[in-house]
Amino acid sequence: MFTHTPKKAELFTGIVQGKGEILFSKQVSGGLKLRIQMNEWSTCLELGASVAVSGVCLTVVNFQEGEWAEFDVIQETLDRSNLGMLQVGSPTNIERSLKMGDELGGHQVNGHVDCKAQILQIEQSPGNHKIWIEIAPHWNRYLVPKGWIAVDGISLTVVDVEPDRFSVCLIPETLSRTTLGNATQTTLLNLEFDHQTKVIVESVERLLPKFLEKVT
Repeated sequence: MFTHTPKKAELFTGIVQGKGEILFSKQVSGGLKLRIQMNEWSTCLELGASVAVSGVCLTVVNFQEGEWAEFDVIQETLDRSNLGMLQVGSPTNIERSLKMGDELGGHQVNGHVDCKAQILQIEQSPGNHKIWIEIAPHWNRYLVPKGWIAVDGISLTVVDVEPDRFSVCLIPETLSRTTLGNATQTTLLNLEFDHQTKVIVESVERLLPKFLEKVT
């Protein structure tokens, strides 16, 4: 029997556990229903549990133990992420939410995607795989060199920051474990910026003009 527990705040690390595969994608009223082959990552699931699918926190609405899980995706999520573009057979990054006592091996990722962005360039050399990702100027203010960003649910260190793009470097383990190993130029990726950086930047932008008015 499936069990249901009250919904609680969930947390992810950006350390992808494995890859799933889209089994079907069906338009429904107000959004999309996805069924994803998750194999061992669907073991011990519960209805209402949270799973990060390519960086998007989704709620399990149906599942087959050890096989697959189904999720409802609302229009807001479709507008901000690449989930609506996935087709049957498309791979996805999978991360189950943290449990009490689990090690936080990456960063604090909420699974709330801010926007989707396109790969502009892939630079490969021995021992190095760098991707450049296009970004709208509005989002640039949340990027800091050596800071972090979640790309398709993968916690990565920001390398270069330019006005309309930024870069990250990928190690072989990331390339083999995640969908970024098959990404090409023009691939659309889900981006989640560091929440703490967003809060600081937006707080300063809101409060600084008021402070300057008082001292002038």
